[in-house]
Amino acid sequence: MIAMGERLGAGRGRKEAMKDIIRALHEGMTPQQAKERFLKEVGNVTSTEIAEMEQSLINEGLPTDEIKRFCNVHVLLFESALQAAPGKELSEAHPVHLFKLENRGIEKLTGELKGLAGRAGAGKERAWREQVRGLLGELRGLNIHYTRKEQLLFPYLEKAGFFGPSKVMWGKDDEVRDLLKAAARDLESGMPDAELARERLAPLVEEVDGMIFKEENILFPTSLEKLKAADWVNVLRDSEEVGYAFIEKPEDVAHLVMDLEKSLVIEPVVDRSGRVFLPTGSFALPELVSMLNALPLDLTFIDRDDTVRYFSAGKDRIFVRTTSIIGRKVQNCHPPKSVDVVEKILGSFKAGERDTADFWIDMGEKKVHIRYFAVRGAGREYLGTLEVTQDIAPIKRIEGQKRLLDWK
Repeated sequence: MIAMGERLGAGRGRKEAMKDIIRALHEGMTPQQAKERFLKEVGNVTSTEIAEMEQSLINEGLPTDEIKRFCNVHVLLFESALQAAPGKELSEAHPVHLFKLENRGIEKLTGELKGLAGRAGAGKERAWREQVRGLLGELRGLNIHYTRKEQLLFPYLEKAGFFGPSKVMWGKDDEVRDLLKAAARDLESGMPDAELARERLAPLVEEVDGMIFKEENILFPTSLEKLKAADWVNVLRDSEEVGYAFIEKPEDVAHLVMDLEKSLVIEPVVDRSGRVFLPTGSFALPELVSMLNALPLDLTFIDRDDTVRYFSAGKDRIFVRTTSIIGRKVQNCHPPKSVDVVEKILGSFKAGERDTADFWIDMGEKKVHIRYFAVRGAGREYLGTLEVTQDIAPIKRIEGQKRLLDWK
C-alpha cells in the first residue's frame, strides 16, 4: 500500500496525494495511519497547499460540515509540517500582525484558564469561581477578533476563489462562541467546580488554542499570499469599524492607510456633469451619499445574483457592515446555521411568492426591526433585495400627539 501511495503522490501531484489521504481518513483510516501516509507521501506542506486542497475537496462535493467535523484531525495531521514553514516579516500596523498580537492576549487568558482548571476543587471555591468568571468575561473579546476575521478576511479570500475559510472556519468560530456561552452559563448555574473544569473549561481552552494554530499556520499565510495591497488597505481601514480586542488601537494605522491609498487608482463614480440623475430628480454625489446616511435606519442592497452591492453608513449602525462585503455573496455574510433562512427568503422573492419578510429582536435596550423587501422593476421582474434595519424602541414609546416644535 505504501508503494502505491508513493507512486500516487509522485504521479498525480502532492495535492492529489493529500486529498486521497484526507478521503481515506474520513472513510475510517485512523489518524496515526493517515499521519504515516502523509509523512511518507507528502512530507512538508505549505499553508496555501492545505487551503487549496480543502477548497478542491469542497468543489468536488465533500460537504463543508464533514470537513468541519474533521478539522481538528486535519490540523494534527499537518501540524509538524506546518511548524517548519518560515514566517514573513510584517509591519507593526499590518492587519495580520494585529491579529497575531490579539492572539498573544488570547493565549495569556487561555493559559490562566487552563491553570485554574487544573486547580479545580483544591479549596477556596468562591475565589476560584470569581477568577474563572473574570477570565470568561475577558474572553468575550474573542467575538470581536472572530468578527473582524469573518467580515474582513473571508470576503477577499472568497474573491480569490477560497470559500473554505468562510464555510468551515466560521462554523468552528461559532462552536467556540457556543463553548464560551456554555461555560459562563454553567458557572452561574452552579455546576460543580471539577465538572465545570472538565466539561466546559478544558474543551473551551483546547478549541480556542486550536483556532489560534489554524489562523497563524493556515489562514494568515494563505491570506498574505492571496490578498492584494489594496485589499489590505481596506481590511486595515475597516478594522476600526469592527474594533480590536486584547490590544490598543494601533496609532499609525491612518498613516499607513494614507500611504497605501496614494498608490491605488480610483475609478470615477459619476458622469462629467458631477450629478446623479434619477427619474424624479438629481443629486450631486455627496448629497446622495449624505442623504442615504442620514436616514434613521440602515440599508443594504443585494442584487438579483445574491451579491451585496451597497450599504448605508449612518453614524449609529445596528449591525457591523464593512466595505469588504461589497461583491460578496450574501449567503457568505451569515453564519452557516442562518443560510437556510436567507435562501428561503431570496427563493420566495425570486419566485414572486412574497415581497416582504420581517423579524424583530431585542439587543439590550434596542428593539431591532429587520425587514426585507423584494426590489422589482416596472414589469415586476426581480432586481434584488433591500434589507432595512431600524431600532424601533423610541417609536414604541411614542404616546399622544406632538404638533408643536419644542426645541430649547
